[in-house]
Amino acid sequence: MRLAKMTSALQCSRPIVRLRMSLLPWLGMFVALVLPGTSRSAPGDVATVPAVSSMRFDLKDGRIVGRDGRIQLLVTGSDPSGRAYDLTRDLDYRVEPKGIVEVDKTGYVRPMSDGEVTVVARTPSGVEAQTKLVVSDVKADEPPSFHRRIMPILDKYGCTSCHGTPRGQNGFKLSLFGFDPQADYRALVKELGGRRISRYVPEESLILLKATASISHGGAKRFARDSDAHGLLVDWIGSGAPYGETSDGEITRIEVLPRDRVMDPEQSQQLRVIAHFANGDVEDMTRLAKFHSNDETLAEVSHRGVVSTHDLRGDFAVTVSLREHVGVFRGTIPFGYASDGFPEPRNFIDKHVFARLKYLGMPPSAPCTDLEFLRRVTIDLAGRLPTLAEIQQFEADKSEDKRDRLIDRLLAGDDYAKYFANKWSLILRNHQKGRERKRGSFSFHHWVVESFRNNRPYDEFVREIVTASGDVTQNPPATWYQEVITPEDSVENLCQLFLGVRITCARCHHHPFERWSQKDYYSLAAFFARVGRKPNIHGDKFFENRIHHKRGTATYKHPNTGEVLKPTVLGGSPLEIAPDDDPRELLAEWLVDPENPFFATVLVNRYWNHFFGMGIVDPIDDLRDTNPPSNPELLEALREHFVKSGFDLKALIREICRSKTYQLSAKPNEFNLEDSSSFSRFQPRRMNAEVLLDAIDQIAENKTNFSGMPRSVRAIELPDSSTGGSEFLELFGRPNASSPSESERSQESDLRQSLFLLTSTGLEGKLASNSGTAARLAKDAKRSDEEKLRELYLRAYGRPPRPEEMEIAKAHIESFGKDKKKAYEGLLWAIINTKEFMYNH
Repeated sequence: MRLAKMTSALQCSRPIVRLRMSLLPWLGMFVALVLPGTSRSAPGDVATVPAVSSMRFDLKDGRIVGRDGRIQLLVTGSDPSGRAYDLTRDLDYRVEPKGIVEVDKTGYVRPMSDGEVTVVARTPSGVEAQTKLVVSDVKADEPPSFHRRIMPILDKYGCTSCHGTPRGQNGFKLSLFGFDPQADYRALVKELGGRRISRYVPEESLILLKATASISHGGAKRFARDSDAHGLLVDWIGSGAPYGETSDGEITRIEVLPRDRVMDPEQSQQLRVIAHFANGDVEDMTRLAKFHSNDETLAEVSHRGVVSTHDLRGDFAVTVSLREHVGVFRGTIPFGYASDGFPEPRNFIDKHVFARLKYLGMPPSAPCTDLEFLRRVTIDLAGRLPTLAEIQQFEADKSEDKRDRLIDRLLAGDDYAKYFANKWSLILRNHQKGRERKRGSFSFHHWVVESFRNNRPYDEFVREIVTASGDVTQNPPATWYQEVITPEDSVENLCQLFLGVRITCARCHHHPFERWSQKDYYSLAAFFARVGRKPNIHGDKFFENRIHHKRGTATYKHPNTGEVLKPTVLGGSPLEIAPDDDPRELLAEWLVDPENPFFATVLVNRYWNHFFGMGIVDPIDDLRDTNPPSNPELLEALREHFVKSGFDLKALIREICRSKTYQLSAKPNEFNLEDSSSFSRFQPRRMNAEVLLDAIDQIAENKTNFSGMPRSVRAIELPDSSTGGSEFLELFGRPNASSPSESERSQESDLRQSLFLLTSTGLEGKLASNSGTAARLAKDAKRSDEEKLRELYLRAYGRPPRPEEMEIAKAHIESFGKDKKKAYEGLLWAIINTKEFMYNH
């Protein structure tokens, strides 16, 4: 509908459009910004593995137990410099004596008989290494374990995800991700009269005919008839398909070997997965684990755990999952450029960023100019463009510490408090739903503004929100509980916002890439089980509910098992809480504890994202083992600094903005054009919707009038997402505060936005106003066009015009003769439509 209206407006505004179209070639004269996502290949040929001087087997335990035991060998060679390379698939293997095991060309070992055997690996150049294996119980009449062998097969080959939907597939239903083995066993063995398996002719079992695509199967072929998976299922079915002991397959943790490795382009690395069981067993489970690369443009991983890199450089991670346990392999493909000439670190941030860049072989960009820094930091801290007076004052200041003093001045200003209150109000879900919620919305927003104005410590800020009770006008943080209503809402919002844990999946099932279970989820919900709400009525008017603690024992009933759960923090033990005590107080105490591994970490990651456009962990509120940070040392150093400062938000911001890392240029050098996650340069990003609208108002000298608000209110000062009624803010990505995730805010550009800027009568009126910038410049007869153009460029871009831009702009103005107001209107429109104006760089 909006697109149709814009198209209609475009057709009705042809004279205006022709004027603006005539300026489009001129827009090309503006500096081209290199935006995130652009890439090029690094120079040089793909590296080859050099001759190794030594070689070793990475094998902690060489035992193989039972006929279905397996080992994936892992052989690593080292060159004279100590650099490690995987050689597993490039060796000749022999065994002494023969007949105990067989080793294929991939280094995969299958047992043949009991005994002790030596495996010798040899490179083409003659370097050798050897290891011993001990094989036992090969002839024992012990069927494959359903829990240890069969359930991992159902997981690995997608059976429990495809058939784990609420209704299953084609009459066959399994539990999602295999978290109910008993139900899965019944479905596999007993449902439909046991027709899915054939104990007498196991190879003809329906489940195997489907999985090997021997008969029609909607899920296509899952594995081959000569695979280990097929062999294990045949053996298990032929042994009577026993259920066995649950404890037999209980895994306590998994190891991934190696944990990390520096690799070259077009190189491979075999991974090995070791499972530690509750009964003390340690076993190689590589071929039963699942593997997933987080960036397949850099590296892919096969179902057998072989990582293969491509001809690109950077960091990547491979997630390894086995039942409910996960592990991570981290790979780095260095750029390989000279690492000399790096700037000296100014603080711990630079130390860790530059160390990482040296490791990658990627020198950072040059420092940004003073005027670039002024514009950048003013947008990031105050949510606005610098004024002409600020620009002139900063240009004239020749002192060495002027950048530091600018940071301090902005942090002390009112704009900082209002801008960061805008950010936090949205993720705290401050949102009016009807006029009766207006008091709470405005009170909460004011409380957040005052918190940032007074630099309230972050732990106090969060504690007051989580434990809030009473009327919203007397205790504004209680407004949070007007939007976050049920215990489940409270758990999910608290975890994502204050812990960086996306626990929503655990509401229904144990997510395969998370450590948290349904029991963890509902044990947290018990902390909110006694939150009460009393109607708040004055006369015939209803207002926000009063929040209070309902006296009683805090528990929550598990919806699936029926177990009555006591309040338990993540990773903790159940708590005994007296009926008169509010459980939220104990929850808040654990939440803000300096030893809590999540609380400070997600905050510093959130603020890093604010200043760099990407978190050290990305998405910023998804801290988990399988989503590793791009620079773990930097993240930990930021966390430690924040905790030691007493959770001082301004101190954190000051440290970030003073760093040389933040003050790098947005312009790439010849080495770092590909980089988007190592912070070797500043990544240009579009101003968010509120800041962009205020910037347009500022450059046009004509404020937007927001419905129901005083004329002086700027977009960043709106108390909540439902106030103002601005089409611009909606179109340019302001979130509606329906979730605690900052990813709800869109900073992407699209055709609708371009059409809006081209056809908006509101924008046209703003630029054409007789009290706006165009009219003022046109009336100014005391200054030359060059002087006025310099002012305009400084205010819009934070820099003076380049010579070629000055010539084109002057020619444009002269072409309008005496109608200079119209000329400046067109010039303003052209400026507003450039990326250099819309982006912070």
